[in-house]
Amino acid sequence: MPAYAIAHLREAAPHSEIAEYIERITATFELYGGRFLVHATQHEVKEGSWPGHVVVIGFPGIAEARAWWDSPAYQEIAPLRSRHIESDIILVGGVPEGYDPTATAKAMREALPAE
Repeated sequence: MPAYAIAHLREAAPHSEIAEYIERITATFELYGGRFLVHATQHEVKEGSWPGHVVVIGFPGIAEARAWWDSPAYQEIAPLRSRHIESDIILVGGVPEGYDPTATAKAMREALPAE
């Protein structure tokens, strides 16, 4: 199943270290089958607030996403970003082909107390 690294990056003042991070990041995730799915694009907030930017990197699976995050190559450049941009970053597995959300709803209903 695919997996994703999703980052919510707050606004930051331009800095040479951020530019260096952007220049170097692709080389860190390509080794793990990663690729940008969302980067440097505008987003449209429909509910709540989401200041800043969204980045999504897709991977073949969660093991590859974890290996990329933990890799010496990525850990070497991560401070270039984290020193200048407040962020929330998660790794999350995707759903399998043909995923049916009604099974999740059924399990949720079965767990509800009887009325």
